[in-house]
Amino acid sequence: MNRIIFVVSWSFVLMLTACARKPITYEDLDLWTKEGYFIQETVDVSRIDKGIIKARVEGEWAEYELVELPPAFVEWSFGKRLATFERFRNHQPPELSGPHNGMVASWGIARNDSRFKVNNAVKGMGWLPRVEKLSEIITLLESTIDDDFPAKLDRLDSLYSQGTDIYDPTCQVSLELYAEPEFETGTFLNQMVNPSCAVVFLDIPSYEFKAIAHLMHPGDPGLTETQKLQLHYVNLIHSYFHGHFDKEFIAVIYYVVEVFDNSPGKSQAKGQRIVPPLP
Repeated sequence: MNRIIFVVSWSFVLMLTACARKPITYEDLDLWTKEGYFIQETVDVSRIDKGIIKARVEGEWAEYELVELPPAFVEWSFGKRLATFERFRNHQPPELSGPHNGMVASWGIARNDSRFKVNNAVKGMGWLPRVEKLSEIITLLESTIDDDFPAKLDRLDSLYSQGTDIYDPTCQVSLELYAEPEFETGTFLNQMVNPSCAVVFLDIPSYEFKAIAHLMHPGDPGLTETQKLQLHYVNLIHSYFHGHFDKEFIAVIYYVVEVFDNSPGKSQAKGQRIVPPLP
């Protein structure tokens, strides 16, 4: 009798385990509150000031140590941005390659219009000021947002020329412009379910970084004061350059965990990891 009970109980445990491992489907998701905002429950940034981010990646919670984008990446990124400002001054169109257009690969869940969980999208990328610089930079941009475009270019030129003295080398930022309760982009869905992603830039040199994406909705009352400033800054710098927008969009901070050099032709590159350095 005891053996029968044990067998039945073990079968029940196996059934529960199988149910727990059942893949999440698009129909299972309920990401939005009735007030119209979301909370990303797969990322924990409570120790981000210690350089640690915790995330649920492919169903398992783990801690990840942030790394700094290497000096070569920093020089390339700010250098290309300053060159783009010069193109605008000379009334030339910007190049599509370079550090602004990051190609974001994500994986997590198949939307109801696809059989595949993988997604790729080009996102406008930028730098985020260090926490201690945020308020100062926001005040500067807000006080000059109505200046003419050449004056704005000169101001951004001055800021970007200071590089990582002002900007945080452990992350890049973007906006999720289109996700809302009525329509959810593939990138948004994947990053909500599985926040790990890869970002690659089309250029020579070509860099790629692996990151944990932290999504923040402007309507979330649980955001910290720092997070509110970060979200406001990402929207502000977008409006500063592209013109006024009537709403604040979802902000995404890509916290860098690994960096790769994808440049062709270099023996030390070809997709090899450069940060953290290989043993």
